[in-house]
Amino acid sequence: MRIVLASNSPRRQELLRYIFPEFEVIPAKGEESRRPGEPPEQLVTRLALEKAAEVYNRLVNGANSPSLSPEQLLVIGGDTVVALENEIFGKPANKADAARMLRSLSGKTHQVYSGTAILWGARQEAFCCCSRVTFYPLTEQEIHSYLSTGEPMGKAGAYAIQGAGMLLVKEIQGSYPNIVGLPVAALKQKLKAMGMIFDK
Repeated sequence: MRIVLASNSPRRQELLRYIFPEFEVIPAKGEESRRPGEPPEQLVTRLALEKAAEVYNRLVNGANSPSLSPEQLLVIGGDTVVALENEIFGKPANKADAARMLRSLSGKTHQVYSGTAILWGARQEAFCCCSRVTFYPLTEQEIHSYLSTGEPMGKAGAYAIQGAGMLLVKEIQGSYPNIVGLPVAALKQKLKAMGMIFDK
């Protein structure tokens, strides 16, 4: 069995190891864009599936790929966004954009949506999990101090709850791993239902 994570995220890799100690990392190629009016739960589910499908098709159809039967390849994709009211916060474009996001989230409760997709042979499953995160009110000094760590860049919503970003968080509701980027408990249950893994 060849198990592949279609993401270069160190956080997703760390979380997936709780289910599969060994797997390959092959990041998906392509643009991540939102369709007009697309709700966040649909956006992350679609992007997770597109990422998994791109890697799956590349491996199956690639000229240099070894011959695999459909049941010998499992690809997992993921995508995460932060949403506040009607605005979706992906990865900040620059420090100014990150500061804007943090100011918007200050003292408020927002949602973190993570989409996860599973492609195994002819079977596919894609789902979304949502967690709620409440920030403490942030001063400008706190925002600038956090920006100076460099951590907000490359993170949905401009913060990493598993890092120094935890100091911004008052409380969470829902799955913590989902906020990090991969709802591993829900993923395990989906894999069990598909007959991919079994409890020992």
